[in-house]
Amino acid sequence: MKELFVLLKQGNKSALMAAIVNAVIAILRGTAFFFTGNVAMFAETMHAIGDAANQFFVFIGSALSKKTPTKRFPNGFGRLVNLVLLGAVIVVAIMSYETIKEGVHHVLHPTEAEGFFIVVGVLLAGVILESMVLAKAMKEVIHETHVEAKGLGILVQSIKNVGKATPATKLVFMEDLVATGGGLLALLAVLLSKWTGQHVLEGIASVLIGLMMLFVVGKVFIDNAAGVLGEADDEMEKKIGHILIQDPEVKDIRNITVMKEGETLHVEVEVELEASITIEEADVIKERLAGQVMGQKGVADVLIEFSKDDGEVDWKMHYT
Repeated sequence: MKELFVLLKQGNKSALMAAIVNAVIAILRGTAFFFTGNVAMFAETMHAIGDAANQFFVFIGSALSKKTPTKRFPNGFGRLVNLVLLGAVIVVAIMSYETIKEGVHHVLHPTEAEGFFIVVGVLLAGVILESMVLAKAMKEVIHETHVEAKGLGILVQSIKNVGKATPATKLVFMEDLVATGGGLLALLAVLLSKWTGQHVLEGIASVLIGLMMLFVVGKVFIDNAAGVLGEADDEMEKKIGHILIQDPEVKDIRNITVMKEGETLHVEVEVELEASITIEEADVIKERLAGQVMGQKGVADVLIEFSKDDGEVDWKMHYT
């Protein structure tokens, strides 16, 4: 039990914050839907429930993935976060289906909902809370990708670099970006429905929100399926290769592989040295190179092998 609490302290804080906020939003929206019957509110309630459950799973998965390797699982638990996220998307998929189904029903049989001011107030409060979580996720993306940005630059750079963030942070960012947009869409639909009398707009908004949720489901599934199978990090391969090729003793890099294991990276590299290098000198070089690689963010371990310089250039990335 003590180990579990220690692991939970290492869980993704953005995911935990998002789970709590979305749980509160789900309660508020669910209560408002119960009293008003507003279909746009129903869509956003389903959205908040799905996000809260998903992000809670993300927090748990990100924490457990940091468990140290055991004899039974010598490669560690890095991919556990990907497995948890694959399970979590099922929850969102179910909520997406219910949201679309209810929206279609309202499009075919539009009715006027009650409690206009309650609905507007709850939706507006939800948008504000969601945007706060989204801002937190944006800053987390900036922090994890080592990008400097201020003001509106945080928005631009976080969208640009979200693909390089950890799986947990990426999911929170995507879900809250869609959630904030969905809240604004629902709010706009309620206002236009009231002003124009076209109550079918709320049903259309519900369908669109459901489709936005399905987009997140598809994106998260593809990303984490790749993580479970084992995905190479091409950008980190290039970065580590660039570092190693600068060493005066390294003549060439025959092969380099950087595999993602959840939030950690495992590096294997084969470098070429002069044939005259002694075993003692090779040990010193290996220790030096390993230290440089281990100094990179996210690297959990590195395996370095040496080969005799064959006079041919194998590592092309250095020259492009």
